[in-house]
Amino acid sequence: MEKTLVILKPDCMEAKRVGKVISRFEGEGFNIVDCKLAQLSAGVLEEHYSHIRQLEHVFPMLVEFMSSRPVLVMILEGENVISRVRELLGPTDPAEAAEGTIRGDFGVDKTKNVVHASDSPESAEIEINRFFGA
Repeated sequence: MEKTLVILKPDCMEAKRVGKVISRFEGEGFNIVDCKLAQLSAGVLEEHYSHIRQLEHVFPMLVEFMSSRPVLVMILEGENVISRVRELLGPTDPAEAAEGTIRGDFGVDKTKNVVHASDSPESAEIEINRFFGA
C-alpha cells in the first residue's frame, strides 16, 4: 500500500477547513496512518523547501507563512495515493484548479493553497522521514 505525506497549511487551519479537507481524503478511501499537530521550525522548512531556495522572492515568504501557526501533518495510505491525492488537490495555483478540487474550492494563491502533498514515491519517503522519523 502506497503512502504519502500531507500537510494542512496555516490557511487551512486558520479558516477551520481541516474537517472538510480530511473528509475528502476519507471519502476517497484513504487511511490516516499517522498525524500530528506541529509548529514547524524555520530549519525544517528550509530543508523541506530547499528545492526552491533559488526563488529569492518566494522562499523566505513561504518559510514565514508555513511557520506562522501550527499545521496538521499526516501520512495517508491507499492505492495510488500519491497521484490520487494530487488529483484531488488540483494544481498548485488555485486560479488554475477546477471547482471541486480542494485548491479550486478553498485556495487563495500559490502559497495559500490549503495543502502540501508529496509529488512522488521518492519525495513521500523523504518527507515522511523528515516529519515522522524513520
